[in-house]
Amino acid sequence: MDEKKIRPQDRWDAKAGVAAKSYKVDRKTADEFKETCKRLGISMGPQLTKMMREFIEQNKETE
Repeated sequence: MDEKKIRPQDRWDAKAGVAAKSYKVDRKTADEFKETCKRLGISMGPQLTKMMREFIEQNKETE
């Protein structure tokens, strides 16, 4: 059997702790988000990460 080859991009993603995720969201909202990011010259991934971190911080459970 042939060993599965690991792409350089996959190796970089693993080292950087980056994972591809797939979510189902409202099409209109996703399109508006994409266009807004494009207009502002920012990447969608880092912006999504930023919004997720803010959401997590705002909703942390207190012990």
